[in-house]
Amino acid sequence: MNFSVVIPVYNRPEEIDELLDSLTRQSDKNFEVIIAEDGSSEKCDLIVEKYLSQLSVVYFGKSNSGPGQTRNAGAERAKHDYLIFFDSDCIIPENYIENVSFYLDRNFVDAYGGPDKALPTFTTVQKAINYSMTSFFTTGGIRGGKRSMDKFHPRSFNLGVSKRAFQAIGGYGKMRFGEDIDFSLRLLEAGFETALIPEAYVYHKRRSTFRQFFKQVYNSGIARINLYLAHPDSLKLVHFLPSFFVSVMILSVLLSFFFPIILFLPVLYSLLVLIDSTVKNRSLKVGFYSIAAAWTQLFGYGTGFISAAWKRLILKKGEFNAFEKKFYD
Repeated sequence: MNFSVVIPVYNRPEEIDELLDSLTRQSDKNFEVIIAEDGSSEKCDLIVEKYLSQLSVVYFGKSNSGPGQTRNAGAERAKHDYLIFFDSDCIIPENYIENVSFYLDRNFVDAYGGPDKALPTFTTVQKAINYSMTSFFTTGGIRGGKRSMDKFHPRSFNLGVSKRAFQAIGGYGKMRFGEDIDFSLRLLEAGFETALIPEAYVYHKRRSTFRQFFKQVYNSGIARINLYLAHPDSLKLVHFLPSFFVSVMILSVLLSFFFPIILFLPVLYSLLVLIDSTVKNRSLKVGFYSIAAAWTQLFGYGTGFISAAWKRLILKKGEFNAFEKKFYD
């Protein structure tokens, strides 16, 4: 099977260098690479030139419109019948294409997604953020990591889709944040089958600071309400958990002035994260940083969700995002 790998990029030439380098090491070479430069001021054209002798690469620039529309522009230039989308901050294991091809040859699905992991070379903050995005103790535990899930929702940092399915639903919509969930929901609503391929994992560097991470997850909380209004059946009880967490933790701190024992709740949660992350990452330092990452994620997502619920469901305002210019942050 042949694939067209589509990568949107915005001001990330160093990331593209690492990603393309990892693609040169693939055990299965049956793919092309399409780099879509989304109005960057720091272009990666010189980086791409380094790999023209090692990879089949199509590179083009366009005006800035965000990752969803940029993926559409890349897909229009694809010559193969199966598309793979990566974010620019991913590094691809050498057997990725081989594993995907093996799976699809035996269990074809119109769309798949894969997990993400951290490399030992990632910074402590990146490892901590990766932990919070994949952990049972945060929203990572509700993103779907089990082979047995009926309706897996692939995320665009690591997503494959047949060109037939992509074209049938019109590609990515105009939603600026949550566009990948909207894409997966529309695939399922159109009757296409999705799957998780555990072996199709990528090393995802994610954000490099907690400030960037907060902005990302805050917008994700807002996006969940926007998605609910576009897809009413998509909002589940589990999506309220971060907001519930925020409410309980704020209340526990306030009540602790009268009942100090209540502080055991945030302390216990932090201790559980510390132990779990330390064991998984084999690093006490990453464990402590993971406490900050987990609180940042839950408070960012939870407060974004509450803000959007108030503005969109109560005040009946239109779609909005807090950090409009942070599509890739």
